[in-house]
Amino acid sequence: MNKTVGVLGGGQLGRMFAEAANRLNIKVLILDKENAPAKQILGTSNHIVGSFKDSHAIRQLAAECDVLTAEIEHIDTLVLEELTQSGVIFEPHWRTVATIQDKFDQKQHLKSAGIALADSISLDSGSVDELKRVAEVFDFPFMLKSRREAYDGRGNLPIMSKDDLDHGSDFCKDRKVYAERWAPFKAELAVMAVKTKDGVLSFPTVETVHENSICKLVYAPARNLSRATADKAQQLARKAVAAFEGKGVFGVEMFLLENDQLLINEIAPRPHNSGHYTIESCPISQYDAHLRAILDLPIPPSSLEMREPAVMLNILGSATGGSIDPFITAALSNPRTSIHLYGKGPATTPGRKMGHVTVTAETMAEAEQLIQPLIDVFDKHSGRKPASATPSRAKGGKEVPQIAVIMGSDSDLPTLAPGLTILDTFAIPYTVRITSAHRTPEVMASFVSTAASTGIRVIIAAAGGAAHLPGMAAAYTSLPVIGVPVKASSLDGQDSLYSIVQMPRGVPVATVAIGNSVNAALLAARILGVSDLRVRGLVEEYARKANEEVREKDKRLREGNWKSYMEKKG
Repeated sequence: MNKTVGVLGGGQLGRMFAEAANRLNIKVLILDKENAPAKQILGTSNHIVGSFKDSHAIRQLAAECDVLTAEIEHIDTLVLEELTQSGVIFEPHWRTVATIQDKFDQKQHLKSAGIALADSISLDSGSVDELKRVAEVFDFPFMLKSRREAYDGRGNLPIMSKDDLDHGSDFCKDRKVYAERWAPFKAELAVMAVKTKDGVLSFPTVETVHENSICKLVYAPARNLSRATADKAQQLARKAVAAFEGKGVFGVEMFLLENDQLLINEIAPRPHNSGHYTIESCPISQYDAHLRAILDLPIPPSSLEMREPAVMLNILGSATGGSIDPFITAALSNPRTSIHLYGKGPATTPGRKMGHVTVTAETMAEAEQLIQPLIDVFDKHSGRKPASATPSRAKGGKEVPQIAVIMGSDSDLPTLAPGLTILDTFAIPYTVRITSAHRTPEVMASFVSTAASTGIRVIIAAAGGAAHLPGMAAAYTSLPVIGVPVKASSLDGQDSLYSIVQMPRGVPVATVAIGNSVNAALLAARILGVSDLRVRGLVEEYARKANEEVREKDKRLREGNWKSYMEKKG
């Protein structure tokens, strides 16, 4: 295509944007320092050397390009306003960047558009007395945030108690600051939204995990999140981005609160760290989408959907400034891992983003299994505290159940106990509930219908008495349900077995032998093992030991005679 796009800023985002443009034969010129990462991969000498805050350099770039965009928002918007008035195209609109540059103005703009976000107050001097007044409104803790030039945690300071007020006042000196009400979030989410000439589209909702206020991991899609909440996050992101002028990709960060309310945290008017996963996981990446949006090229909505789950790990400079080569060697040996290095040299500085790796797999559980060795190597090399990628961890370290074991009465518990012992042996997190299909039908229906959104993957249901629980559970969920017929006081459990196997077409329920909760647990483990390599290995080890046990018994029987064997067995 006969277009030239000029990019203000040539860091890693500009580099990956240039890679997307190269595939479409779209020429890209970069305004940044001499050997900026984006310039390293572009075969042209026409780049502009200078600062993306330099009005003269921006004019030079504009003279060579059809469209201007930016990979960073800390740019000179006054010259962009002037250039736009003379016919230069800059996307997104300069007013959008100018508003987002000042984070307090950004929040006020979003608030005026009816977007949910934490309350904030602009500060004048940031004196101790002024901060005391903020505490009277927000209580402790609250956040102090720089209005401009703040990223990766820089420019933010938590005020936990009155003992922090002096420190907070010092923080406010020589900078414009605002105070923000503390957001008690249980997860941080992000959505990449794409504003086109026709409207706003969005990529899936992802979960971001930060360490020292810098994004370390991105899970795509977000883990342990209901479909309804994920959809609400995308709707909120699209509504927020629609409030701004211009076209292109926007990174929308948000908080998921304890009550499942969503609040916008910040918006970036450009591709974003939380969207790197799209390169491998989606038909088109956030960089492809940004390019298409600013040039009015087609973006089919389905091209933003995720083909398979992914986990992205940032490669950050270590505290010692050592080489990242040991980590790269490990990544090269790791299956289904894509490596992106940013050309920032062999030496590192603490916290600097040197690259990232993305692991994709058929399921999130498998992707987490694959990424965990890289997290371990990286944490060891960088001297950071290990951070597990295990999907079964919730806030506070509590495990999220993967199997729900339900019964209509506690009299069924002895039948289920051997199966629960198997789950304990395999270290599979589970929850046990008493919920009757007849005495508490509304509780049963609510629990089962929401089980999948809480991380449950398989349901084991005891069929005792009237034996309706497995079938009713299956009617309220798309999860696999395994019935365990319980031997009752009459009919020896045959009625329970028949009740399960005679379910109507369209409502499948698996079953095991009467009273055999061990097989129910093993079947549930096999289902999990389809996507969880650890559990699959444990199931295989269980089968191997059973094989050895039978062989050993056969050996003892052959070595003696059947009578002595029976005597030893008692």
